[in-house]
Amino acid sequence: MSAFLSPSLDRVRDFQPLLVGLSLIFCYGLYRLLQVGRRDPRMPPGPPTLPIIGNLHQMPLTGMYKQFKTWGEQYNGIYSLKFGPTNFIVLYDRKAIHELVDKKGTIYADRPTSYVADLVTSSQSLVFSKYTPVIRSKRKIATHNLSVRRRPRKQLVVADLVSRVTCLLNDLVQDPENFYKYVRRVTSSIACILVFGQRGKTYENFWGHHRLTTRQFGEALEPGANPPVDELPILKYFPGRWKTRARHAATVMHDIWTEARDRVNERRARGDHRQSLADRLLTEYSEKGGCPMSDHALTKLFGELVEGGAETTSSSMLTMIFSVARNPWVQKKAQVEIDALCGADRMPEWADFDKLPYINCIVKEGMRWRPAIATGIPHCVTEDDYYQGMLIPKDSTIFIPIWALHHSERYGYADPHAFNPDRYLNHPKLANDYAGSPDHNQRDHYGYGAGRRMCPGIHLAERNQWRITAKILWAFEISEPTDPKTGEVLHLDPEAFTEGLLHAPKPYKVVLKPRSEAHVQTIKRHYADALKVLAPYE
Repeated sequence: MSAFLSPSLDRVRDFQPLLVGLSLIFCYGLYRLLQVGRRDPRMPPGPPTLPIIGNLHQMPLTGMYKQFKTWGEQYNGIYSLKFGPTNFIVLYDRKAIHELVDKKGTIYADRPTSYVADLVTSSQSLVFSKYTPVIRSKRKIATHNLSVRRRPRKQLVVADLVSRVTCLLNDLVQDPENFYKYVRRVTSSIACILVFGQRGKTYENFWGHHRLTTRQFGEALEPGANPPVDELPILKYFPGRWKTRARHAATVMHDIWTEARDRVNERRARGDHRQSLADRLLTEYSEKGGCPMSDHALTKLFGELVEGGAETTSSSMLTMIFSVARNPWVQKKAQVEIDALCGADRMPEWADFDKLPYINCIVKEGMRWRPAIATGIPHCVTEDDYYQGMLIPKDSTIFIPIWALHHSERYGYADPHAFNPDRYLNHPKLANDYAGSPDHNQRDHYGYGAGRRMCPGIHLAERNQWRITAKILWAFEISEPTDPKTGEVLHLDPEAFTEGLLHAPKPYKVVLKPRSEAHVQTIKRHYADALKVLAPYE
C-alpha cells in the first residue's frame, strides 16, 4: 500500500514550491487589494477609510458642498479623502490655496479625468477638460476677447446697452410677476450678442432661453450624483440612469450649439457680418486659411462661453433679488446711496462705480452667500508636491470648496449664513483685483475660482452684475410676497436652491414695484433708444 502511495506523495512534493508560490502571490494580491482605499500616512489627515472603497461610503448624494465644510472644521483646514485608489485633497484653507493653486499654477492647472464630463462635453470643455494645447488655445481666445481692455469699443457699447438692463427694466415694469424668466433672458441675450452677434429679443426666442439646458449639465456633474466610475472604471460598462442623463445632456447641448453656429453661418453667407466674437474669429481664420482647433471644437467654445456667462450671471442676479427681498434694510441702504447721485431722471452707469460702493458690496455678498458653483471645479496636480510637510501625490484631485470657505467664521465671515453686504465695506475693488493680490487674507471671495483655471470672464461678469444690480435697485422696491387672505408675509426659503453643480435659486415669487412714475418714464425713454441700437442684432 505504501508503495502504491509513494508516487502520489512524490508528485505532491514536486508541486509544493508552486503551491507555496501561488499562495504567496494570492496573499500579496489580497494585501495589495486591501491597501486600495487606504490613505498614505504622509498625506493630509481625513476621515477614517475602509479597505478598497476608502471614503466613498461617506459621500452624500447631494449637498457635498456642506459636507466639505463639516470635514474642514473637523480636520482644521486642508484634508484628504480616498475614493478607491484616487486621492482627493480639499483646500479648506486660504493660505494653502494661495501657496499651491495660485503660486504653483503650472502644476495645478490640470483637471482630473472625468468620464461623465467627457460624455457630456466630448472631452473638449474649456472648464472641465485636461489642460491640453486645445484647451490652452480656447482659454487664450476667451481671455483675450472677454478682457474689458481688449474688446473693441463698439462691442463695449453694445454690451453696456444690454447689460444696463433697459430691456429688462421695461419687462419688469410691464410684467413684474415673470421676473425670473426675464432675468434669465437678459443674461442670455448679453452673452449671445457678445459671442454670436444675436439678441434674444424674448424669452421664447432661440437666443433667449436655450442655455437653460445647462441645468441638465449641472445635474449630470454634481459631485456625489454619479457612481465612482473614475475610481472603478469597470462601472462604465454597466447601464444606469446617470449615464443616460449625461448622454442626454450631451445630445441636447450639441444640437443647440450646432444650430446656433449654423444660424451664424447662414447670416454671414448673406453678407451680414456683425460685431461679435464668432464673426471676428471666423473672418480671421478664413483670411489666415486655418484655425488652431477643429471646427467642432470652435463651435463648442462659442457655446461654452454663452453657457458660462449667461447661467452664472443669471444665478447671481436672481440670488441678489432673492436676498434684498428678504433683507429690506440692504436695498434701503443702497437706494439712499443711488438717490443721492442719480435721482429719478437718470439710471446709474458704470462710470458711477466709485461713487456707489455699496452696490459692489451687494454683488460680492451674493457671490459669497450663494456661489454659483458651490463645490468649485476640481483641479489636478501633475506631480508630487508638499505643503507644510504633507504629501500631495501626483494626479490627486484638488478641490477649492467655495461654499464651505465662504461660510467659515475662521476665515473672517462672521455670522456667515446671514446676507450682509456690510462685510465688504473694506473691499472697494473688483474681484479680479483681489484674486491677483499676494495678500490671500484680503481675498473677497472664490466665486471665480483660483489659479490658471480661474474664470476667464471674471472682468466682464463682475461689471455686468454691478450694472444689473445698480439699475434694478434704482428702479424698483423689492419685497417678499404676502398671503392675499391673511396679509402675512410669505418668507422666502434660503435653502430653496438647486443642488446640482450650478447653485441657483429655485423659482420663487417677490413683489417688484416701480419706485415712482418718474422712474418709469426714464425707463421708457431709455428703452426707445436701446431698441434702435439693438435692432441690428435681431
